Amino acid sequence: METVFRFNPETEFYTDEKCFIIELLNTPDDETCSIARARVEPGITTCLHAVRGTVERYVILEGEAEVEIDGAPFVTVRPLDIVYIPTGISQRIRNTGKTDLVFLAICTPRFKPESYLDLENSI
Repeated sequence: METVFRFNPETEFYTDEKCFIIELLNTPDDETCSIARARVEPGITTCLHAVRGTVERYVILEGEAEVEIDGAPFVTVRPLDIVYIPTGISQRIRNTGKTDLVFLAICTPRFKPESYLDLENSI
């Protein structure tokens, strides 16, 4: 297994969730954890979703946002705030700032696309 994973901005891709992702670490060689860098443009709210069987943590790096977890009122988050999202719980984040919102999404166990539940378009 590799021991150093290099950041490559050229691997960024846009998702149906309305955010840009760079997978920093997501490999079958490490099923215990994945780390992605997410970027949300100003004024955008990501789609309501949940992830089955995976706990997520958002580590806010840049920007200002409001996060909604499990239908509770939106809560303001800023750099170095951490958002804890239990498995299977609904979530979305809204960039309320004038610059891109950038955060790490740390998943345990690692994120797998088949665990993603689109709650925005299934309602």
